[in-house]
Amino acid sequence: MSSDKKADACTSDAPAKTGVVENQLKTIQTVLEDAKALDVVVVDLAGKTAIADYMVVASGRSQRHVGAVADQVSRALREAGHGRPRVEGLPNCDWVLIDSADIITHIFRPEVREFYNLEKLWSEHTPAERLAV
Repeated sequence: MSSDKKADACTSDAPAKTGVVENQLKTIQTVLEDAKALDVVVVDLAGKTAIADYMVVASGRSQRHVGAVADQVSRALREAGHGRPRVEGLPNCDWVLIDSADIITHIFRPEVREFYNLEKLWSEHTPAERLAV
């Protein structure tokens, strides 16, 4: 395969991947809304890091609510065909992280979310020297 054909193949996959990521984001947002998650924020990580395309941050009212919301998000991603996301933090349910490769979802109890303040850390006003590579 020539280098031109390789370049065309790479660029033709980009729109398809973007559509999958946008579909995955919509699934996560819908589940968070249906589960009555609080203060949902979507942070676009494009140009800030290569670890993911988006970060979603939400709060639950209690540890039980955080765990239930995380379970619903994880289940919805599997049922929508987005694979098995990796889930961390379910035993305590103060902060649950759901890593679905292109999107990282954080679900916090309000006090824990306020303490870590991830939205501020990853905001568009973050100085360039503090950005992850």
